[in-house]
Amino acid sequence: MTLTVERVDVWAASIEDQPGGLVGMLVPLAEAGADLSFIIARRAPDKPGTGVVFLTPLEGYAQEAAANQAGLAVADSLHSVRVQGDNRPGIGAELTKKLADAGINLRGLSAAVIGERFIMYLALDTNEDAEKSMELLQAT
Repeated sequence: MTLTVERVDVWAASIEDQPGGLVGMLVPLAEAGADLSFIIARRAPDKPGTGVVFLTPLEGYAQEAAANQAGLAVADSLHSVRVQGDNRPGIGAELTKKLADAGINLRGLSAAVIGERFIMYLALDTNEDAEKSMELLQAT
């Protein structure tokens, strides 16, 4: 099985939990030419009236400046790895078991299948866990 495994910077920000709260983040990025491959937004249950958004990638000065102006910043405490490959039944279980067997605790995971391919974003607690995850998954 051939996997593409790479580190990614995930950008994050708080958003208002109201109609258009997310739009205030996405429109400036679109105007700056961002071609986002991953966005997740949700309410913050511990902070009523707010939510959080995570997205990637941003490339170049114009996109990063637009992100900063919209209140986004690289999530330094989130060490993220993107994994892509051919989909098949059980692939998610196989990859997460490999990480668990190596003692790596996932902070979060988001995944989807598009056509015959899957894409998975792993969030890890430390840079060391991210590096170890990459080594293990690239050897798959």
